Amino acid sequence: MPRIYTPTALTPQASIALDAAAARHVQVLRLQPGDGLTLFNGQGGEFAATVEQMGRSNVQVRVGAHDAVEREAARQVHLAIGMPANERMDWLIEKATELGAASIQPLMTERSVLRLSGERAEKNWRIGKRQRLQLASNVGATVFQ
Repeated sequence: MPRIYTPTALTPQASIALDAAAARHVQVLRLQPGDGLTLFNGQGGEFAATVEQMGRSNVQVRVGAHDAVEREAARQVHLAIGMPANERMDWLIEKATELGAASIQPLMTERSVLRLSGERAEKNWRIGKRQRLQLASNVGATVFQ
């Protein structure tokens, strides 16, 4: 069953419209009304859900029962790394998320290759967050920062 992240507050038996990114994900998977999926919002646990309605750009789902499953490690791992080149940073974010790192702290060192500031740094942070969300969905994480 597909796992979909949504930042929306989830309440059992509620009918909610998914945000644009989650709706697009459901559409790409070609789910139809009546199909089941699992929703999580990074606050812990998962919710069973059923697609109620599909539109061009919106998806309506009925939230089902909450499952208090927790897949996080007993101890949190925080990774601090010197800033590598762009493609290596993407790879490090991917692998750290797959391994369950609770946080990733990039460090600017004397020999750092990449120097980011202002708008470019903000853009890279947003891209990294989107990658972590996608990976958290794939690896079954239920808590997300």
